[in-house]
Amino acid sequence: MADTQKKYSDTAIALLKADLGFFGTQIPNDLETYLQALAENNLQPRFERFMTNEDGTPNAMNAAWGGISEFAEISMCISPGHKTTKNILARKAFTVSMATAQHVTACDYVGIVSANDVPDKFSRAGFHAVKSEFVNAPIIEELPMTVECKLLKFNEDGICIGEIVNVSADESILDESGKVDAKKLNPICYDSVTHAYRTLGEKVGQAFSDGKKIR
Repeated sequence: MADTQKKYSDTAIALLKADLGFFGTQIPNDLETYLQALAENNLQPRFERFMTNEDGTPNAMNAAWGGISEFAEISMCISPGHKTTKNILARKAFTVSMATAQHVTACDYVGIVSANDVPDKFSRAGFHAVKSEFVNAPIIEELPMTVECKLLKFNEDGICIGEIVNVSADESILDESGKVDAKKLNPICYDSVTHAYRTLGEKVGQAFSDGKKIR
């Protein structure tokens, strides 16, 4: 991934606007509806969060409770007992990737095994890491999209907030215009009712367009 990775260091904000649907600092109605639908059906996007241990080895965890919370900010809910929490506080940085259907087994493994008990769980999962050029945290080569973040604060209630300083995507998930293609990315969601991982469905409409048919 390192050789073909497309970087957006100077245009991370523009990428977020174009691919995540953010305009200004407000969440548009269509995204609010989408997030509400996920919550009502007990579905959460499945994120992989990466950082390094004290000895410099890479570490990762599975996280469901999180997302874009402010313009160019991401918030995640993780408990203080995680090895991940200690690493983030020490490094003041982390990266976040969407878990994909192609690597569901490895992504699930790093979520059910703690680095407190299995320090080499990252390599056991079959993951490989390269260092981010923008933050003091690794990027997992097998997952094609990564949000690179500097730690802003870690609240007492377990909410970790990071500043997005770069978004990188492998060329394999980009469309002809250079934007992230959700179908090629093939991210997974967690269904908390059945404890299943599910992929996204087909496109059903065009945001900011279909509603204009109603007069």
